[in-house]
Amino acid sequence: MSRIAVIGAGAWGTALACVARRADNETTLWVREPELADVINSKGENTLYLPDVPLVPGIRATSNLTEAVSGADALLLVVPAQFLRTVTASMADALPARMPIVICAKGVEQGTQALMSEVLTEVLPHAEPVVLSGPTFAQEVARDLPTAVTLATTDPETGTKVMAMIGAPHFRPYLSDDVVGAEVGGAVKNVLAIGCGIVSGLRLGDNGRAALITRGLAEITRLAVAKGGRPETLMGLSGLGDLTLTCNAMQSRNFSLGVALGEGRSLSDIMAERRAVTEGVFSAGAVTALAAQLGVEMPICEAVDQVVNHGANIGTTIQTLLSRPFAREIAGID
Repeated sequence: MSRIAVIGAGAWGTALACVARRADNETTLWVREPELADVINSKGENTLYLPDVPLVPGIRATSNLTEAVSGADALLLVVPAQFLRTVTASMADALPARMPIVICAKGVEQGTQALMSEVLTEVLPHAEPVVLSGPTFAQEVARDLPTAVTLATTDPETGTKVMAMIGAPHFRPYLSDDVVGAEVGGAVKNVLAIGCGIVSGLRLGDNGRAALITRGLAEITRLAVAKGGRPETLMGLSGLGDLTLTCNAMQSRNFSLGVALGEGRSLSDIMAERRAVTEGVFSAGAVTALAAQLGVEMPICEAVDQVVNHGANIGTTIQTLLSRPFAREIAGID
């Protein structure tokens, strides 16, 4: 039996703890709030972030980070993207040099415009980073509904090891060596999902949402290629798969936030009601800043950033997008 430490007990971290335990691993879940750790241990449920979903028996929660990682064979990092650097640094001294560390957060770091794997490499230069990404809603994963994900790493041995640890009939990992492509797909789709939600909230129709998804995929692909990723990666689970799921369902925090914005609610009111992090709001500025650094045109992501971070009028912003010059479509990424 392997020992897996899951760092972060939001909905997604809790669901991944279920995956790890269901695959017959000794599973420890690090919870920031001591009182929530007690509830999880006593009730077998994360009443704060994943209510009404019974957890797989045998998951042990703790609020002691050193205790959580001590003796672990692998680590699943599931803290929000903007906190990944701080949390990882705080446990760096307790981690073996070549422990597989699976990055399960999707985002681009504000200020540095770094991908999560770049953050991890800066903090833990000898770590073996693996990126887990793909079309996943936490509640469905926790309930053991069929799910497929990408496991991206440049080290095939590490990837195969992690796949064996967490793979199961209803949780199917597919290996990739394109870490950058998998990360860019997971980060940018959150920004685009806000845009799709706005389209739905304004009742601009299914045609408009389909167009935004397709042109959004072109933006993701351009950015990934500029960062060194491969276009074909974005046709898979961590690209097209994740994008279509997140842009079409109210289970998505990013999509539902966009819907509320499109219906006329203020961002501050929406965010005040939410306990869980909506990653697209925080990644929008970092994504557009990264695109500017690389000379990549991303008008949809820029529009979302203007709305959520700079107070731009939604109607005016949409008209600006629709007034862009007509252009050719070449291989879906032009």
